[in-house]
Formats: sequence, C-alpha cells, structure tokens
Amino acid sequence: MSTYELEIFEQTSDYSELRLSTGGGPPKTRGVDKAAIDQLIRMVERDYSQHAVAQKVFAAPQLRDLGMKLAAFLDGEDRWLTPVLDRPAGATLRITTAGRLRHLPWELLAVDGSHLTVSTNAPLLPVRAVGTNSALTAPVKPANRPLRVLFMATSPEGVEPVLSYEAEEAAILAATSRTGTDLVVEESGTLDGLRFLSRDYGAGYFDVLHLSGHATINGNGQAVFLVENEFGGRAYATADQIAQAMPGHWPRLVFVSGCLTGNAPNAGAFPSMSESLVRAGAPAVLGWALPVGDVSATEFAAELYRSLADGQPLDRAIVEARQHLYTHKRGNWHLARVYADRSPLAPMVTPLHTKGRARIQIRPADREFLDPQTQLSRVAARAAFVGRRRVIQRCLRTLKQPCGSEGAAEALVLHGMGGLGKSSLASRLLERMPTHQRAVWYGRVDLTKFRELTTKVDFPTMEQQIEAAKLLDNDQAPLLVRLRHLLHVDGPLGQTPCLFVFDDFEDGNLDERDGSHVLAAEMADILPALLEAIRDTGSPSRVIITSRYRFPAPTATTIVVESLETLTDTEQAKKLANLPNLRPGSSIDPKIRQRAINAAAGNPRLLDWLDLIVADPRLDIDGLITAIENEADRFRRETILAKNLLSSQTPELQKMLAKVNVIELPVPADTVRAVHDHPDVTIHIERAVQLGLIEEGTDPETRQPRYYVSNVLRPLIRPLLTDDEYTQACAAAARSLYELWITDPATSGPAS
Repeated sequence: MSTYELEIFEQTSDYSELRLSTGGGPPKTRGVDKAAIDQLIRMVERDYSQHAVAQKVFAAPQLRDLGMKLAAFLDGEDRWLTPVLDRPAGATLRITTAGRLRHLPWELLAVDGSHLTVSTNAPLLPVRAVGTNSALTAPVKPANRPLRVLFMATSPEGVEPVLSYEAEEAAILAATSRTGTDLVVEESGTLDGLRFLSRDYGAGYFDVLHLSGHATINGNGQAVFLVENEFGGRAYATADQIAQAMPGHWPRLVFVSGCLTGNAPNAGAFPSMSESLVRAGAPAVLGWALPVGDVSATEFAAELYRSLADGQPLDRAIVEARQHLYTHKRGNWHLARVYADRSPLAPMVTPLHTKGRARIQIRPADREFLDPQTQLSRVAARAAFVGRRRVIQRCLRTLKQPCGSEGAAEALVLHGMGGLGKSSLASRLLERMPTHQRAVWYGRVDLTKFRELTTKVDFPTMEQQIEAAKLLDNDQAPLLVRLRHLLHVDGPLGQTPCLFVFDDFEDGNLDERDGSHVLAAEMADILPALLEAIRDTGSPSRVIITSRYRFPAPTATTIVVESLETLTDTEQAKKLANLPNLRPGSSIDPKIRQRAINAAAGNPRLLDWLDLIVADPRLDIDGLITAIENEADRFRRETILAKNLLSSQTPELQKMLAKVNVIELPVPADTVRAVHDHPDVTIHIERAVQLGLIEEGTDPETRQPRYYVSNVLRPLIRPLLTDDEYTQACAAAARSLYELWITDPATSGPAS
C-alpha cells in the first residue's frame, strides 16, 4: 500500500495549517480556520461519543455524514484526496496532529456515501503518526517461520461482564490453522507475569503482543487497563506501567484489545493509551476508540492474525480485518485505531510455502491424551477448553516454582469427582508450559510402562536418548539412582525440562486400605523415586497426577493437591456456547435443552454426553426426557458409584452430603459444620473429600477451602433426609452464611 503523510498543526489559536506529502515533489499546504475545526468536533461529540446511538448502529446515516464531512475537510477545494483514492492497491494515510484533532474518527472518511477505509478497490488506512523516530532501525525483513503471538487475557474477580477470552484464543488458533501460529499464553493476567515471560523468551521473539480485557478512563482522565493482582483481584495498569513490563522487548505490533484503549480522553486533551505505548517504544499499537463487543473484537483479531500469518503486510492485515467486520455488518467496524511511529508496516513472516520456512515443533497437548482403544483424544481440545482460570493460575505457580523455594512441590495432583475435567485441565497446563517436554501415561503404570519415557520425550540428541534408555533398562541400580542420573544437570534430561503426567491415576495405581487409598505396590516403587530424583537434582521437571481419590504423599516429598469444582454459571455458559445442541439458539426444543442442562449440574463430561443425546432424531420429546434421565443415571453409576462408593459410606456421612447439597453454592467449612452438627464432622469432610464425593475448592477472595456437593448426586442423597431435616439444614445454612458473610465477614477473611 502507498503511504501518504498528512500534518495538521496549529499556528495560532484561530488558525491551523494542513500539509500533505505524496512522495512526489514538495508537500501541498493550505490553511483552515478554527471555526471549521470546531464544527467537526461538535459533530463528533454529538454522534461519536461513548453513549451516542449512531456509533452502535451499522450503516448509521449520522456516521456516513460525519465521514463525508471529514473527507471534505481534508479534500478542500484542491481535491487532495484524489491522488489517494486513485491507488487500486490502497493507501496508508499517516496523520500527524495534536490536541483535539487526533480524536477525530478518521476511520469514517467517506466519499459519495461510501466509507474509504472499507473500500474493496482502494481501501484507505488512517494511521495516527506518533513522533518522528522509527523503532525498527534495521531493514525490516519478514521472518521465515510461523507467526509468534504473546497472548495475555485479564479477568479480575468481580469485574463484569466476564469476557470470552477463551473464545478469542480459539478463534485466533482456528483462523491461523492453515499456516500455524505459535500462540504463547501468559495466564496470570499480571504485569509481573507479562514481564517475566517476555524476558524469558527474549527480545525479538514475539511478533505481536495481544492484551485482551477491560479498560477505562480513571479519575485523572488517564486510560487504564484492568489487570490482575497475584490473587486474581482487580488492579489498574497505565500505559507507563505496561511499558515498564516490556522494556527492550517490544514486538512489531501491540494490540490492546480493550474498550477505550484507542480513545484520546477529554476530546483529545490527553493521549490515548495506544499513543502512549508508541511513545514508550512500541512500533505500532492497535486500540479501540469506544466500547466494543466480544464478538466484534474476537472476529477482528482472528482476521488480523489470519492475514499476518499468511505473510501479509501489517497495514494490509488491518484493512482486511476491518473489511471483514464491515462485510458481516458489525456496528463496531470503524472503532479500531492504529497508532505508529515511523517504522514500516511491513510483513512479519513469510508465506506458508516459502523455501526453508520453519515449522511449529510442538503438537497440540490434547493429542497426548489418546484413548488406548479408539485412539481418540479423551480431553477438551485447546479451542474447546473454558474456565478454571484461578485453578490454572495456582497450578502454574506450583509447577514453575524452583525446587526448594516457598510453595514449590515435585508433584501436582488434580483431584475431584469424575467428569469435572481433570484430564482436560492437565492438557491445558501442558499447553501453558510449551518449554517443557511431555510424557503422559494413562491408567495403570508399572516399570515396563514407565520405561516408555524414552519414546515419549524428544531428547536433544540421539546419543542422549540412547543413554537414557540404557539408564532405565539397567536393573542393577535402584530406580532412584537411575532417575538421578537421568535428571542430573549433565544427564540426558538435565537440559530438557519435562512434565510427567499420570492420568486417571486411580485406575490401577491405588489400593484401598482402611477406607482410604495408598499407592499400589508397583507405583510405590516408581512415584517416590521420581519425586525424590526431581528434588535431589533440583530439576525443573515436574509430575502431574489426575486422580479421583486422594492419597498420602510419599515420605520426604512434596505434593500439592488442587481440587476441581463444578463449573460456575459463567464457565457453564462458555461451555454451552461450544456445544452445538445445548447452546442458546440451537434447534433443540428449549425445554429439552434446559432439562439436559439441569441434569448435567455443571459437570463438563455429562454436558458433553447430553449434548449428543438431545440431538438423537429417533426420539420424541418423552423419549428425549427419558434418555436424559437414563444418561444422567449412567453417569452417576460410572463416575460416582464405582464399586458402590456412595453406599459403602456411613449413614451419617451420606446424610452430611445430603444436608450440604441444600446449598446451591460453595460454602466455608464453618457452614458445613453448622448444617451437619456431628462430633465426627471433620472426619466426614476429610473422607468425602478424599473420595471426591464433596468438592473442596479454594475461595478466590479468602483463599480458604470451600465445599460443595454436586447436584449430580441429588437424586441419590435427597431421599436420605426427611422434610423436617431438609428444612432444618436450610435454616442452619442460612444462619451460618448470614453470620459469616453479613454480620461478621472479617472472620472468613484471608489467612495471615
């Protein structure tokens, strides 16, 4: 695309000068008085403010008229826009201005009723030019590899609406699946996380930094981006603070995908966050001028990265993303704004079939979790995973802590009732740690199966793989000794961190003893040796275990247990959006859909099962209802009642589950004790937690345990209570929660 330079600068308080450089001869100049500028600004304030109806309506005539007024302002009597419009490939118009004029919506420019920025023949890209320097001093040459994107979504507790950041990530991956994109996700949502990750990969590694979240204007008139603190709470980041997290590591493009990030506050009196980031060193920044919807933001990002991954220049990629929104009649098509220094808006990577183009080496983590019989993945694919944000953050902190430091552990156990997505969460953690090799075992593991480690991990060299195989096959030395040599800094895996995953650990690796579970004989040789070897060598490798049942940690080792809870309402809504038959707006009868959703009770696996049931064309409505109930009952038999798990518990423990189930949300331990006033209540809680009959999660605010009995169990446990007992449990729960959350909330605050 051809590039033109337009400067608008104030010479006196009543008079400004426009200067257009076309690249051929001296620039054209002309004057404009303050009255013309004031008239434009009044139109913008009326029709293009945050609360104006016109900017929310596709093809609003007010915006078309405003675009034509802007074009007439630039065109003048000398028809300056004519050479710009005569370029079939399109043109980039770099606009240098200050004050109120940088706030004008140049993206609306229109001639003869047609918006120039979405023209199919000669599209125009307005770029708000910042400064006279170029961050890219060397010749800009596209990298001969796939696009690399650093993606960080922020979702602080208590901030509404909760954004569909998972859908945005999935859309980017889907849009770039043909060419491939190395999408690295910073999961913490914190500035510290962004700082450490960008430094770990080094300057020049990423092509794009994508920040997704909410933004606003603070009381000082300054744009701020909502990020997370260490515990997922709300924090505010200015452009300067974001810049401090990225010193010397700016990629070619920063996309701050949040409302108002491209807006110059106070009618242009203050710079936008996007402009401030360019002044801080980013070559180019994309932001949104006004509030933008989830759908438009996601579609724009997907199309933008599709074009960039195809090897298109940055200016062309932005034009194509905007055209996509316009073609699909999205009212937000004009809100994306580009700020840039003098760096060229050139391609970032080469096209797919360029000779010698590198390929992405890491395959999707869900392919590591294949069913031994069907060879189909047993977990949610990366594009289908939703929720579990706080759990993932805590798990990653545990897995990344160096040995010997506070909070470090050799192993992480993902624990909970069947169907809650423990295996899918393990797969998600593998995706979030692309620097680690993966070795995944399913079900029972003995020494013969464990030796398959050498075929699961990609060693740096063939020699190291051969050496590792010899170590594991050498039965003359204890397994612990062999694993120490394997993980030693100079050993075959010394420079190759790994995640060793034991999936469905309860299936063959645990034995029942005195009502609890302990390691089976063969696993009692393997797991302690592996954990001790990690500890003794200070290896960054870690173990992840998914298990329905809890078990004691081997002596002298550290295991952190993270229990999964039923999906929250927000997480369930995101999950349903990915299901073709249970999603809102599907062709399935709404009553049938709701019946299935209620039966699933927030259990991800059961939702997947019922999504297939309700689409069965052979069943009538009565048959569908019966099928839903039968499928839910099959789920309870297979995942909850394995080996008569529930019925083998004491009557009092079963009654505790029934009493806690009257509460429709997770509650503190004090409330469990209030509804189950029994001398052995602590024992009952521990026992139920160990078996996955009661969910033990972590409250994001207090960071204390909380408990919940899934409604999946309700048909089995509700009959255990008389009507009087049910009423008494409800009353006890209400009194307890009122005291804890209303009368004296400090007592349930975070531990010191």
